[in-house]
Amino acid sequence: MVQKDYAADVKKYASDVNEEAVAGIVRHCGIALRSADASLVGCSQPKELERVRESFLKKKLALTESDDKLDEAIKEVCKKMAKARQKHRVTFYYLLAEKYGKLDLFVKKDAKKK
Repeated sequence: MVQKDYAADVKKYASDVNEEAVAGIVRHCGIALRSADASLVGCSQPKELERVRESFLKKKLALTESDDKLDEAIKEVCKKMAKARQKHRVTFYYLLAEKYGKLDLFVKKDAKKK
């Protein structure tokens, strides 16, 4: 499988892209990115959006806002990426992490020192 240039996709939506954070999100998603279906986020699929909220926002980013607030953030990203036929999970997660100031969670500790 050809490695996707996720940073280029993120640059369509974010002006100052942290490529270390993009690489960290790719590592976080891991094997899921090998499946075309799992590598994308379906904004019209309630179960998928719930999974983003529960697994990524609450567990990985450790956010404690109400489900309604978190769902609103997810909807914002869906709206931001509305023109994209395929919403790449890495880009989606990057935009959420950026919104909450959590990109550092995905930067390797030794990379922060550079």
